[in-house]
Amino acid sequence: MEWLEASTENCPVQRALDVVGEKWTLLILRDAVNGVRRFDDFRRHIGLSEAVLSDRLRKLTSAGVLRTSPYREPGSRSRNEYRLTRKGWDLWPVLVALSQWGETHALGPEGPVVDVRHTDCGSPVRVAVQCSAEHTDLSPGDVTATPGRGARPRHRPASRPDPHG
Repeated sequence: MEWLEASTENCPVQRALDVVGEKWTLLILRDAVNGVRRFDDFRRHIGLSEAVLSDRLRKLTSAGVLRTSPYREPGSRSRNEYRLTRKGWDLWPVLVALSQWGETHALGPEGPVVDVRHTDCGSPVRVAVQCSAEHTDLSPGDVTATPGRGARPRHRPASRPDPHG
């Protein structure tokens, strides 16, 4: 089966984008990775409306990417903090890869906003695609993509009769 013959209904990229494919969602995750936990802090830092933020936090929580943890400041009502789950932390390499791409192709003249380095040696962190056996970096020309066991044939739309005969 060729790629164009395969259905994309079960595509993991498509399913991931259903959860994190909106701009604001990725920015919420960026902030959560950097320690932001409270609604008002997300809203102020990212600059989005309460309605959009509420919607995105609700979606991330129901998808199991964030979990809520109640807190209460003296004299205030109980509120929730938002913390990354293991599933949420598994998105960290995706955010680092997006940042890496942005630094290469979309960086402003001021330079990067954050400098991510390995704590032990101080070297910059980068995301790479590697062979799981050899642990060597790979380029697109080094790999072969074939339909996986979840691939299904794409359903072709039924042909319609030509109204012009």
